[in-house]
Amino acid sequence: MSYKHKTITFFKLLACFLIFFASNSYGQNDNQLTPDPKAVVQSGNVRFTVLTDQLIRLQWGQPASYDNRASLVVVNRKLPVPEFSTRTENEWFYLKTKKIELAYKINSGVFDSTNLKIRFLNADTVSWKPGQKQKFNLKGTSRTLDGQDGEMNLYSNQKLQLEDGILSRDGWFFLDDSQSLRLDDSDWPWITTPGAPKLDWYFLGYGDDYKSALLDFSKIAGHVPMLPRYVFGYWWSRYWSYSDNELRELVQNLKRFDVPTDVLVIDMDWHTRGWTGYTWNKNLFPDPGNFLKWAKDNHLKTTLNLHPVDGIQPTEQRYNDFAAYIKTDSSQRKAIPFEVSNKVFMRGLFDIVLRPIEKAGVNFWWLDWQQWPNDNKIPQLSNTWWLNYTFFTDKAMHSQNRPLLYHRWGGLGNHRYQIGFSGDTFMSWESLAYEPYFTSTASNVLYCYWSHDIGGHILKGNEKGVEPELYTRWLQYGCFSPIMRTHSTKNAAIKKEIWNFAPEYATAQHDAIRLRYALVPYIYTMSRKTFETGIGLCRPMYYDYAKQPEAYSYKEEYMFGDNMLIRPITTPSKDGFATVKVWLPKGNDWYEWSTGTLLKGGQILERSFSINEYPVYVKAGSVIPMYNNQIQNLDKNPNNLTLGIFPGGSGNFQVYEDNGNNKNYKNQFAKTNIASQLDDKELIVNIAPTVGNYQDMAERKKIKIKVFGTQPPLKVSVNGKPLQFNPDSRDGCWNYDGDNLCLNILLPDQSCKVARQLRITYNEAPGTLITAGLVEKFKRLSMITSVLKNGDNGNDGIYIPKNLGFAEETNRLLSYHPMNFANYLENFERYYKLIPEEIRLLKQVGEQERKDLIKLLP
Repeated sequence: MSYKHKTITFFKLLACFLIFFASNSYGQNDNQLTPDPKAVVQSGNVRFTVLTDQLIRLQWGQPASYDNRASLVVVNRKLPVPEFSTRTENEWFYLKTKKIELAYKINSGVFDSTNLKIRFLNADTVSWKPGQKQKFNLKGTSRTLDGQDGEMNLYSNQKLQLEDGILSRDGWFFLDDSQSLRLDDSDWPWITTPGAPKLDWYFLGYGDDYKSALLDFSKIAGHVPMLPRYVFGYWWSRYWSYSDNELRELVQNLKRFDVPTDVLVIDMDWHTRGWTGYTWNKNLFPDPGNFLKWAKDNHLKTTLNLHPVDGIQPTEQRYNDFAAYIKTDSSQRKAIPFEVSNKVFMRGLFDIVLRPIEKAGVNFWWLDWQQWPNDNKIPQLSNTWWLNYTFFTDKAMHSQNRPLLYHRWGGLGNHRYQIGFSGDTFMSWESLAYEPYFTSTASNVLYCYWSHDIGGHILKGNEKGVEPELYTRWLQYGCFSPIMRTHSTKNAAIKKEIWNFAPEYATAQHDAIRLRYALVPYIYTMSRKTFETGIGLCRPMYYDYAKQPEAYSYKEEYMFGDNMLIRPITTPSKDGFATVKVWLPKGNDWYEWSTGTLLKGGQILERSFSINEYPVYVKAGSVIPMYNNQIQNLDKNPNNLTLGIFPGGSGNFQVYEDNGNNKNYKNQFAKTNIASQLDDKELIVNIAPTVGNYQDMAERKKIKIKVFGTQPPLKVSVNGKPLQFNPDSRDGCWNYDGDNLCLNILLPDQSCKVARQLRITYNEAPGTLITAGLVEKFKRLSMITSVLKNGDNGNDGIYIPKNLGFAEETNRLLSYHPMNFANYLENFERYYKLIPEEIRLLKQVGEQERKDLIKLLP
C-alpha cells in the first residue's frame, strides 16, 4: 500500500483515544475534556474533532504533545457525535457535516491559507481560511465602564472599544487556543502553562443563525450558571459609611414606601480603615453577627465589598492565623503581599480569612480589582479572570447554595463566573443611552448578567444632586436589565432613596420596582433558557431578526427574553412627554403595554411617553407569567401566580420553577405549560398539570388570569363550571379593570397537578377600538382634569366640563358595570369628540394653557 493510500486510510479510521480528564470543581458539572473517539479523525500530525454540526477542533503537532487539559475558555469536548462523512478527492481530504465542509490538502504540513479551507453549506458567501480577518464582528464587552460618559471616557477622552465577540456578520468564529493557559487535574484545578508548541484551533461556522452559535460555544466553554432567584429582585447599594442603625432605618423606610428589597450591598466602610480590609469596623457594626442575623430575619441577602490588592495587613484580626497557615514569619508584622496565582495564599484567604465571615451570614462577595491587570508571576494570567475563577469555584466547593460572584469581566470564558459589576459611570443621559447597547451586546460572549450603577455613580460637571427625571428613567431601564441595583459614590448630595423625590417621580420609581418583582417568573424562566442555550435575557435584536437591516442599526433596542421588546427612554422629556423612535420588527404585531395599543410589525414609529410610562412592547398573543403586587422578597416561590394573556393572537409559555438557591437545579425543577387560543368569539386558556419536582415545591397554587386589551366577557367557565362576576376580587369569580381594559379571572387554590381549562366567551370578536390606545386616552383625560383642578383657586372655581367629566370617569364605570361596556364605550366616543371645544370655551384658563391641554389629547 502506498504512503498516500495509508494516509487516506488513517483519515477514514476515526480512531483516536486521548487521555481522559474530567472535573466538576471549577464551576461546571460533568466537564469531560476527552471527546468521543468516533468524533476524531487523525493522520500523522493532523487531528480534526467534530464537536457539533458547525464546530470543529483543528490540531497540528506531535500526537504525544497534544494538550487535552481544560483551558481558560474550553472546558468540555465530550459531546454527542454529529453525523459527518469523509472523502478524498484530487489529493484533498474533505470532512462534511450537515452545515460545514472542511478541506485539507493531504501531507501539506502545518495549517495555512493554502492547504486548509472551510465553507458554510447554507450560505455560499461564508467561507474561511487561516489568517482571514473578520470585517463585521458584532462585538462583545469590556472589563469596566469606569469613567464612562456614555461611549466616551472622560479621563482618557477616548471612545470605549469593546472586545470582539463570538458573533459576526461574517458568519464564523475562530478561536486560537494554542497558547492558552491550562488547568491542572488537582482537587481544585489550578492555573498552569500550556503544553509543547502546536496548533489548537476551534472553528465555528453559523451564517446568521446566531443563537445556534452561542449554544455551540456554550457546549465547549461551559453553561452560564443559574443565578439564585433573589438576585433578580431589587438591590440597595450606596458607597456610604452605613452603620447597623442606619441600615435598619433604611430598610424600615423602604418597607414604609412599599419598596420590596432582596439584597443589601455594603461598600468598603464595613471593614477597618484602608483600601483593603477583612476585619469589621466595630464603630459602625459593634456586633456583626447580630447585624447579619437581623438581615437574614428580614429576608435580606448581604454582600460586602472587597479590594484585595494590599494583601493581609498586620492589623487584620486573622493576621497571625493566616501567616501560620502559609508558613511565613509574622514576628516582623509585615504585610503579606497578595498573590492570586499562589494556591496556598488563596486557600488561606478563603479558609482562614473569608470563610468565618461567610458562616456568620454574608451571602456573597462584591469583588473589585482595579489595579495591575496581570499576575506578577504568570504574566499571561489576568488578575480579574483568576479572581473570578477562584472566588466562584471556592464558593461552589464550600457552600450548599448556588455559587455567586459579583465582579468585573475578565475575558472570554468568564461567563461561567457571574455577576458583572460594570463600574463607575458619570450621571448623564449619555451614560444611560449607552448601557442598553453595552448590556445586550455582552451576551455575544455569553456574559449575560451585567449589573450597572443605576442612576450613575459620579456627578458630572456642576450638578448639585440627582436629576429626578434622569434617575427615574434609569430606574425604569433597570427594571428591564439583568440586575436591578442602584448605586452611587460617597457624596451627601447624591440621594436616591424614593422618599427624596416629588410624588410624580417617586410613584414612577415605585411602579418600576414593583413591575420588576411582578415579572420575576418570566425573568427566572428566561434565566433557565440562558443556562440551557447561552441566550441572554437582554439580547440584541439580530438574534431573532437577523435578516432585517434595522436589527443592526437600532442598537438601543433589545429583546427582554423571548416575548418583550424594550426601547429605553434615553433623552429628557419635552412638555411632559419623552419621544422615542422605535422599530417594530415584521413577523408579528406588538402590544404597547403602557398605552394599550396594538401596533403592526414591520414599521418605524415615533411614540411619546409620560414619566410613569415606558416603551415595553409585548409580542401579540404572548403569555407572560407574573407575581402579584403583594410580594416583598424572592426567598421562596409564592403559592400564587398571575398569567398575563396579551391581545393580538394565540400564544404559549412554559413557566419554569425550582428551589431558587440550591445547586440541584440541573435535574430538580418543574415546568407548567400555558397555552392560549383565540378563535373568533372565544378565548381558551389551557393550564397543563405541572411536571417535575424540586425541594420545597408547593403542592397547590392560586392562579389569576389577566387578559389585557379585551372587552368584558359574555361568560367565563373553568373546567366546564361557570364563574360569576364579582367586583370585589373574590376567588372563583371574575372582574373587570376599566383602567387597563383588562379581564381578571381569580381561580381558587388548587393542586398544581390538576389541569385547568378556561373558556372565555364574548358577544362578538374583540374589536380594534379596545387596542387602539384607549388606555392611553383614559390616562390623558385624568391628566387634563388634574391640571384643571390644581388651578382652582377656590374663588371663581373651575368646574370640570360635562363631556370631559363623563369621558374621564368611563374607565371607572367599566369596572363597576362591565355588562354595559358597549353603551359606555359608545358614549365615550361621543363625549371625547366634544372635549376640545369644551376646553376652548373655558374662560378661567388662559389661552396658552387651553392649547396645551388640547395637545394632551392623543
